[in-house]
Amino acid sequence: MCGIVGYIGYREAYPIVIKGLKRLEYRGYDSAGVMLYGGSKMKLAKTKGKVSDLEEKSKSIDTSGTIGIGHTRWATHGVPNDVNSHPHISNSGDLSIIHNGIIENYAPLKMELVKRGYVFHSDTDTEVLVNLIEEIQIKENLKLGKAVQVALNQVVGAYAIAVFDKKNPDEIVVARLGSPLAIGIGEGEYFIASDASPFIEYTSNAVYLEDGEIAIIRLHKPMKVRKIKDDTLVDPYIQELQMNLEQIEKGGYDHFMLKEIFEQPSVIKDTYRGRLNANQGIIKMSGVEDNLEKFLNADRIIIIACGTSWHAGLVAEYVFEEFTRIPVEVEYASEFRYRNPIINSKDVVIAISQSGETADTMAAIKLAKEKGAFVFGVCNVVGSSISRESHAGAYTHAGPEIGVASTKAFTTQITVLTMIALRLAKAKGTLSHTQFHKYLLELEIIPEKVKEALETNDKAKEIASVFKDSHNCLYLGRGYNFPVALEGALKLKEISYIHAEGYPAAEMKHGPIALIDEHMPVVIIAPKQGHYDKIVSNIQEIKSRSGIIVAIVTKGDIQVRELADYIIEIPETSDALSPLITTIPLQLLSYHIAVMRKCNVDQPRNLAKSVTVE
Repeated sequence: MCGIVGYIGYREAYPIVIKGLKRLEYRGYDSAGVMLYGGSKMKLAKTKGKVSDLEEKSKSIDTSGTIGIGHTRWATHGVPNDVNSHPHISNSGDLSIIHNGIIENYAPLKMELVKRGYVFHSDTDTEVLVNLIEEIQIKENLKLGKAVQVALNQVVGAYAIAVFDKKNPDEIVVARLGSPLAIGIGEGEYFIASDASPFIEYTSNAVYLEDGEIAIIRLHKPMKVRKIKDDTLVDPYIQELQMNLEQIEKGGYDHFMLKEIFEQPSVIKDTYRGRLNANQGIIKMSGVEDNLEKFLNADRIIIIACGTSWHAGLVAEYVFEEFTRIPVEVEYASEFRYRNPIINSKDVVIAISQSGETADTMAAIKLAKEKGAFVFGVCNVVGSSISRESHAGAYTHAGPEIGVASTKAFTTQITVLTMIALRLAKAKGTLSHTQFHKYLLELEIIPEKVKEALETNDKAKEIASVFKDSHNCLYLGRGYNFPVALEGALKLKEISYIHAEGYPAAEMKHGPIALIDEHMPVVIIAPKQGHYDKIVSNIQEIKSRSGIIVAIVTKGDIQVRELADYIIEIPETSDALSPLITTIPLQLLSYHIAVMRKCNVDQPRNLAKSVTVE
């Protein structure tokens, strides 16, 4: 969950590394560091805090040099402080390393190295790894690349690493297992990063290392890629990047999160563009078309995901079962991988992840494949691990999502999953032609309705000012909007640090109603479509106990308006597609509350965007 950046070439490395770290700060932001090589010296600066703190710290060192590596950290081993920050230096002072991941067997390795005279200054597993590499290099008289390879065959865990040896200053060695690593290839220069955003303005050519690969990157020489396990030479696939610089800038918004909320009309359209034609009654997704029989013959669909993606999977459960009549189970990937699940060859597993690098989801995919299931990946990042590990899949085309709290990922995932369900329903005949066409037409105009829902921004801000100092909040929804209640509560927790819980509205009487008093705000998702009368009854129960009600209602609603303390009106849409609309005001409400509480909206405490470790 850390961000790593490296450069080797003819430019000054420091500005490239620092700018790259700022772009990767969504991956971790409790400490940062940089190592630069120039003038025959290795120069180091690292500090607790953000990359801006590192910039200040770097004023005390010579930042010249055309080779550099940098790191922004999400702490695993050792508290965030200057000493535990990366890069870490070997005992001799010759080797420098940056690392994203966890070395699970670091403790016995450390004990053995201590016996051999090594001294450790930090609490990290990474310092163990750099000294293990040095021990192997010295003991076996190996070049850096080979020493790294031998060391990695002795470690257990996940990693993306970059290692530099000042005795051979024309190369950087990188490797990955379970954590992403991209290598940008320019004219006489190379860039290294956790994703392509740090080098997008310098080159459009990149290699994404596969799991279990090591690359030797040398100045003025072709890059060499090998398998870590058996030293097999690999012919790397160079792909052209689709990202552009504008996508990873704020574009005039105060925060990335707000920008991404307001991008939803366009990215939903991008997600169905070329796949959906309502007038012709067509949904065509190559990953589905090529494997249609596997879907149609499935005994069940198992959806695996984490966090916001899990909530999108819960929405999909309602959609798939109603449209296709195929049984669906939705699993937390982290639980699925450890509970010895029953999987067979007629199961279809849909794995959902914004980043395509989520460690638990990746592990669950591998388990499902071992059991013979067909795995279909839904993710946002082209070339990501999940997209490569799945048998087939579909991209969401949401563009880069920098804010740690997912917004546009949620709605574009629901869009993709809904299109898959509609395509299967058409093939199975479980929706009539009229119903199928009605849903296509409705989905095609959803971006306009999302745009209309975004006009509630001022109203959400006004309500946020009332509840910004609350300590707790309940979110209630029924049917398709129960997962939206969970997602609304998660957003509030993530970025404002207010305790919030989401429940099916009918479950309120089975416990949560005990919490309701005049201090408890209750956000109720109450569109006209769906279980409207039941929701009204729930609202009356809350009102009779002095609860404060914020209701998300369909424009023109009268009944709930009379009961609720505050309302936010949204355009009407079908029940099955309503989560694409109802989630918008909840995102805005959380955003404005967090801003008013002076929270770091884009980088909330203790969180990172891409969870690449357990």
